[in-house]
Amino acid sequence: MPRAFLIVMDSVGCGGAPDAAAFGDEGANTLGHIAQACAAGRADQGRSGPLQMPVLDGLGLGAAIALASGAPTPGLHARPTGRWGAASEVSRGKDTPSGHWELAGVPVPWDWAYFPDTVPAFPDDLVALVCQLAGTDGILGNCHASGVPIIAEHCEAHLKTGWPICYTSADSVFQIAAHEEAFGLERLLKLCADLAPHLHAMKVGRVIARPFTGVPGDFRRTANRRDFAIAPPAPTLLDWVAGAGRATHAIGKIGDIFSMQGIGKLWKGKSDLDLFGHLDRLADEVEEGSLTFANFVEFDSLYGHPRDVAGYARALEWFDGRAGGFLARLRPGDLAIFTADHGNDPTWRGTEHTRERVPVICAGVGAGEIGLCGFTDVAASVAAHLGVAAQGGGRSFL
Repeated sequence: MPRAFLIVMDSVGCGGAPDAAAFGDEGANTLGHIAQACAAGRADQGRSGPLQMPVLDGLGLGAAIALASGAPTPGLHARPTGRWGAASEVSRGKDTPSGHWELAGVPVPWDWAYFPDTVPAFPDDLVALVCQLAGTDGILGNCHASGVPIIAEHCEAHLKTGWPICYTSADSVFQIAAHEEAFGLERLLKLCADLAPHLHAMKVGRVIARPFTGVPGDFRRTANRRDFAIAPPAPTLLDWVAGAGRATHAIGKIGDIFSMQGIGKLWKGKSDLDLFGHLDRLADEVEEGSLTFANFVEFDSLYGHPRDVAGYARALEWFDGRAGGFLARLRPGDLAIFTADHGNDPTWRGTEHTRERVPVICAGVGAGEIGLCGFTDVAASVAAHLGVAAQGGGRSFL
């Protein structure tokens, strides 16, 4: 019985979204712009020369970028030996839950709630609730921000007052940063868990705990981040597979994104290096007929939001090197799909996600062009490969 591995390279978009202009992202292209920067010598920190991704490019990555956006892809010009295409999203967001749910067959049926880019960003009643749940007289931040700069700005005050650092972004999200020792990790997680139902009722997609350690001027965010996401509005691919009596495995953030619905076993780690170790091991071990659903977040969190082009290129090349070893572990009949949930072009203005098409690169099912497809077609294709009934509206491209 065949197995399936659905692997999300978080934020690794390929441009060309037909509605990008509506999001202010017309022309954004994560992979295309990274490849161009590498070829021009603008991403030589810790690496050099054109972007080198021979494994995924060999399956069709460069061809998928060209299909999605028509952008030149120096360094990525192999003749594809796998199935390849590019997918567009219909959910009205460029965020993690929207992308993952739709890849799993369930577009978001509502408009997310967002906080205004003002200071303060949060209404008084929400601030009062946070203070009540945290047991504090106030909060810090209360604005749109990126995680590292806002912690740097408020770390000293946080340690003096004990007030949580609260911020948001262009996504539908409420983030709380706090010191693991001074504030307490369990206290932070409980605060986020207690606050989440209120925000979910507002259709705010996620409450994110952002713990850190250290002192002002020398702090670091830890691997104990936790996302408290609103539950999917309908059964997803994970539920379809689990409901058919098959095993389901989740790697990384998948458990948080899907509120553990349909997930049999969850495998987490402190880094993408740890997560790839799980993926390799599961390729050797998981049951026949099973689904393994993985998210590799560091493209997005460490390099996309900070707009680190060279770092993003290094991460892509590292991932490609590991992908070759993973593919060698697959059994005859297995399917592996490499895709993404949105873009985060490190050459783009600002620090937020970008609305883009995403590559869809398949190994184990022959060669050929998939063409332009929808996110939900990924779920339908995985279900078809596993012989499980699809409950979404997508169409299999296999």
